[in-house]
Amino acid sequence: MPVCTDNDWMKQALTLAAQGHGLASPNPLVGALVVQGGEIVGRGFHTYDGLKHAEVLALEQAGEGARGTTLYTNLEPCCHYGRTPPCTERILAAGVRRVVAAMADPNPAVSGKSFAQFRAAGIEVSVGVCEEDAKRLNEAFARYIRSGYPLVTLKAALTLDGKIAPAASTVSAGSQRWISSEESRAFVQLLRHQHDAVLTGVGTVLADDPLLTDRSGRPRRRRLLRVVLDTRLRIPLDCQLVRTAQDDVLVYAAEDASPGKRRELERHGVEVRYVKEVGGEVGLRAVLRELAEREIISVLLEAGAHLNAYALEMNLVDKVLLFYAPKFLAGDDAVPLLGGEAARGLTATLRHYQLHRFGPDFALEGYLRDVFGNH
Repeated sequence: MPVCTDNDWMKQALTLAAQGHGLASPNPLVGALVVQGGEIVGRGFHTYDGLKHAEVLALEQAGEGARGTTLYTNLEPCCHYGRTPPCTERILAAGVRRVVAAMADPNPAVSGKSFAQFRAAGIEVSVGVCEEDAKRLNEAFARYIRSGYPLVTLKAALTLDGKIAPAASTVSAGSQRWISSEESRAFVQLLRHQHDAVLTGVGTVLADDPLLTDRSGRPRRRRLLRVVLDTRLRIPLDCQLVRTAQDDVLVYAAEDASPGKRRELERHGVEVRYVKEVGGEVGLRAVLRELAEREIISVLLEAGAHLNAYALEMNLVDKVLLFYAPKFLAGDDAVPLLGGEAARGLTATLRHYQLHRFGPDFALEGYLRDVFGNH
């Protein structure tokens, strides 16, 4: 039987941590294993409502068997009092011999302090095992804790010639306008499940009447927050978003938008917030800051050409995920990925990009910002 390496155990800890998607935010995703003699004697992953951190759950499961073990965790254990006592105290008391962590805490005020405590107590510490995978798993938490903004991912489905929708005049009433495949759309549901909020503009609501719900079927502790930027409160009362609102639809409007329309929307269970305009638009930077104050740490931008360009121009997009279908959609009226005044002269360069395959489609995933770097 092959002997498991630190990498093998850490991959299992990362898989455990990922079970917290939809359940841990605004806390990070953390999984932990307690290993003795090549056998797992304790395991756990964090959920916000479960309160206890992954390391504590794993140690409790191990019980007295935790003494002399190796603890594997994808994130540096906490060393401060918050909703729970420091995990470092429990780890020291349990008699763990070795701690293997994938990465340090992304909070500069905390990073490395737990490791220093362990080393001072004579515990062997290894850091950096599967670090890149661990960073990807908690990139939203890193962006949130380091900058006070949620991680923003721009997601779009495109044709090979860069169009995100056909001309409205070519689409018959009631017909679907899907560009991407079923496989891509199924993955988008998982993507929504991994986010706290989905953000769009009123133009998309008027054109497509989207639902924008998490239909992955997986558990989450908070409903996916559906956010609409609507400067003049043009959102129809009979659209799907309003008709299905259950305290999970939030509309941002300009300060001079109709108070009467606001009252009507609120009677339908839609929250309306006024935000100062910037250049005739609802201020997106202020919106994202306010969402972070609501402990929304990740936002999926599913919008039209105008809002896509505006978000990029304002340097508020951290990551992109573009699904390309093997199709062409010619025509001057077909909708491009980026449009409007904000798209003029716009330049942006992706880094650390990779390709994925979804049925007949391929997806380009890449970053515009290093969320673990300076902000």
